[in-house]
Amino acid sequence: MTRKTRITRRTFSTSALAAAAALGMPHVARAQAYPSRPVRMILPFGAGGVADATSRLAADKLGEKLGQRFVVENMPGPGGIAAARAMITAAPDGYTLGLITNGSAISQAIYKQFAFDLAKDLAPISALGNFELVFATSADSPFKTMADLLKAARAQPGKHNLGSISVGSTQHLGAELFRSLAKVDMQLIPYKTTPDVIVGTIRNDVQLMTDFYAAMNSVLIEKKLIPLATSGTKRSAFLPNVPTVAEAGVPGYEVQSWNGLGAPAATPQPIIDTLNKAVREVLAMPDVIKRYAELGIIAQASSPEELRKRLAAEIKKWSEVIDNAKIQRL
Repeated sequence: MTRKTRITRRTFSTSALAAAAALGMPHVARAQAYPSRPVRMILPFGAGGVADATSRLAADKLGEKLGQRFVVENMPGPGGIAAARAMITAAPDGYTLGLITNGSAISQAIYKQFAFDLAKDLAPISALGNFELVFATSADSPFKTMADLLKAARAQPGKHNLGSISVGSTQHLGAELFRSLAKVDMQLIPYKTTPDVIVGTIRNDVQLMTDFYAAMNSVLIEKKLIPLATSGTKRSAFLPNVPTVAEAGVPGYEVQSWNGLGAPAATPQPIIDTLNKAVREVLAMPDVIKRYAELGIIAQASSPEELRKRLAAEIKKWSEVIDNAKIQRL
């Protein structure tokens, strides 16, 4: 074998190895890409509700966009604690996500020994949507505006009732905040379910009720209930002719409920960035916007930092409401 031949073979072998490595690089990159297997998405609610419907739509669209299934797992339970634990204690690899909500902030505020610090133990990804409370009265009520009701409630302390669901819920604490800021002595009547509150209001057992628009939509359309105010900082897109509570005579009142997506703390930033970008694109889709609106929700994404600040602010706000209302912590 001549020296020239040896050099040629060596060169060929080196070139072949280089080519093989080059051909293998896309395979390596694909193996490391996120996501490379199905993603679990945990909800602190049962199947069939608004949160479930909107989350499943988002999960389907995220799956289409990122090329892997996003599998929704319903994990209802008191305060959403079981769902929070399952998400927070999962491996921080982007394959277990969880729905975080205004209710998550309330749970941290109302439970004496809440097992987690949501500000530290999860990595926010993006908000998903916003929705508001509606304050309404019976169609047969003598009160045609919030000002009418406030005037009567202040003139006769303790005579009028305010209905909501579940002690510790956003609806209940929103009602407590209303009583505090409006400086009215109204009896707060808790019901087990929204239909129960609606029936109580229609029968005039309570003179004012509050719940989310989606839960009240059908009776508002049928004009069995008359909306007096909504809880946001500006008028609701669904009830544009109805004033906000602040406009209607209770300055400073604002309750904006929301849903968002989170992951365990220490989830790598590139994964958070990938998910945030995908969520933003999904929530900009016309069919998603339309379906969310049908359920009374404004589709709206956020940066991770915006969601982190919102969560911290809500925990502080509801802690103060609980203290001011002297609600016993659980």
